[in-house]
Amino acid sequence: MNIVLLDAVTFGDTDLRGFDDLGAVIVYQTTKPEELDERIANADVIVTNKVVITAEAMQKAKKLNLICIAATGMNNVDLEAAKKCGIEVRNVAGYSTNSVVQHTFSMLFYLVGHSRYYDEAVKSGSWSKSGVFTDVSHPFFEISGKKWGVIGLGTIGRKVAVLAKAFGADVSYFSTSGRNLDSEFNSVTLDELLEESDIITIHAPLNNATLNLLNHRTMSKCKDGVVILNLGRGGIINEADAAMLLDEKDIYFGLDVLHHEPIPQNHPLLQVENKDRLYITPHIAWTSKEARDTLIASVVENIRSL
Repeated sequence: MNIVLLDAVTFGDTDLRGFDDLGAVIVYQTTKPEELDERIANADVIVTNKVVITAEAMQKAKKLNLICIAATGMNNVDLEAAKKCGIEVRNVAGYSTNSVVQHTFSMLFYLVGHSRYYDEAVKSGSWSKSGVFTDVSHPFFEISGKKWGVIGLGTIGRKVAVLAKAFGADVSYFSTSGRNLDSEFNSVTLDELLEESDIITIHAPLNNATLNLLNHRTMSKCKDGVVILNLGRGGIINEADAAMLLDEKDIYFGLDVLHHEPIPQNHPLLQVENKDRLYITPHIAWTSKEARDTLIASVVENIRSL
């Protein structure tokens, strides 16, 4: 069996030797669209994280019988074309729940606690020169007693909700699919969630119902001082609108996902004046060492069970 890994750079230092027991393995760190056809021409199995697998590519790969997506989202593979070509597609679910939940709170604490400011205040020497034992110039609030809105109450969203409740937050949620209902938490409309929440976290997939779900009109309804974190998919927040709002009102954004990744150098978010109210990480919420180890083990098992 010929196995081709198309974008192994996304796995970092994760041990990939498990694939060697399954067949002949070729590992590419990255794959450009124009390189795809040649690289999968003789493959029985391909492994992709974000490389897009088109209908045309599948039709040319005559030996291909399994596409393993090293992720949960399957939007980078033409699933209808795969079905027509008789190619099985398998993804991995649940491997990064703890990692994404942890990063959600990491982003929140960084923004709410004004970590950038206080770290720089100490390291720049300004605190040493102040003559005062503390600095309360950038006050932070406690999560306890605040209203926390979760958009997307799947596995990750629900675990965030449970931990937010443990911190003493009053948790409500909006189900983007209308299917994930939970009697433990209060179900509200999107408008209610946006208008009432002090903290909003997004854990939903990107689809026709969620594209630009949060835009200038909807986010203008939010409270002053609201913290909005997107740990779902880029495109759920209209990023140009978010950039405008950062300089128009008291609002904080933490973004781990963007509509185009990596972020373009001329992106509006990189031009905002209120940079202290914006925290962007390069799509790393899923990447704890444990999550990546689990992901690769699951992909290997998906191939082994073919």
